[in-house]
Amino acid sequence: MNDTPATEPDRADRLDRVRIVLNEPQNLVNIAGVVRAMKNMGLSRLHVVNPAEWDAWRITGIAHRCDDLVEEARHFTTLEDAVADCVLVVGTSARARTAHRNYGYAADWGERLIDRAGVGPVALVFGREDRGLSNEELDRCDGVAIIPTAESYSSLNLAQACLLLAYEIRRASTGVLPPLPRGKRSTAPASRDQLELMFRALEGGLERIDFFSARRAENVMRTFRTLFARADLDEQEAGLVKALGFEIQRHLERVASGQIHLPNPGDPSDASPDASSVPPADPPSEH
Repeated sequence: MNDTPATEPDRADRLDRVRIVLNEPQNLVNIAGVVRAMKNMGLSRLHVVNPAEWDAWRITGIAHRCDDLVEEARHFTTLEDAVADCVLVVGTSARARTAHRNYGYAADWGERLIDRAGVGPVALVFGREDRGLSNEELDRCDGVAIIPTAESYSSLNLAQACLLLAYEIRRASTGVLPPLPRGKRSTAPASRDQLELMFRALEGGLERIDFFSARRAENVMRTFRTLFARADLDEQEAGLVKALGFEIQRHLERVASGQIHLPNPGDPSDASPDASSVPPADPPSEH
């Protein structure tokens, strides 16, 4: 006889032990919405108790690419049978009940469900769309998950409630959130050398337009450093700010050399030259 204890699955693998139980769902469209929410969050165990209607073809027609989840769904005649072997059962409710229950928010139950899934199957139970779970059905649950909503309109659609709770379960299983998506043109974070070149170019441009005539350059640039540090610039963004500083300097050099004629705002006959007549910019001269 092997007395070695079974190894608990990794937290990410525990999603396979989480069951979504629909107790007497009334609307096939809502069932399809739950199926899609489960698929979005990596849950695959659907238990259905006495649905008012069940048509796998119609469900998968609404919840596309979810055929495997629908085909593997298990059907039961009683809630007791659907959760009989579960080591933690959490019900859901949008309203307070007379009897005191072990209430908890969605995020808290997400953590507890994943923790307990390390030793066995767990279940999240949803009641009928029109009246939820009865007190007798909640008696079969170890606790009740609450999703804070507006008091004036607290009831969530079945699929909405499932998606919110499934998200908390998935988040608990991964431990950390995945990296946020980056744009196709995004670049690496700007290096210290790139940032210092950017600041020198910006300071040079501001100096050329007498921006510091009523301000201390040191204080202004320190504020800019703080601002851009919060922005966490990448290479492209730092390059754009650097180009702004250099272009201010180039533009004023072209004006000073007569390459660009600045119109007189008080003279309507003094029109701006065609942009095509302006020669390309030269690098700023060294000062």
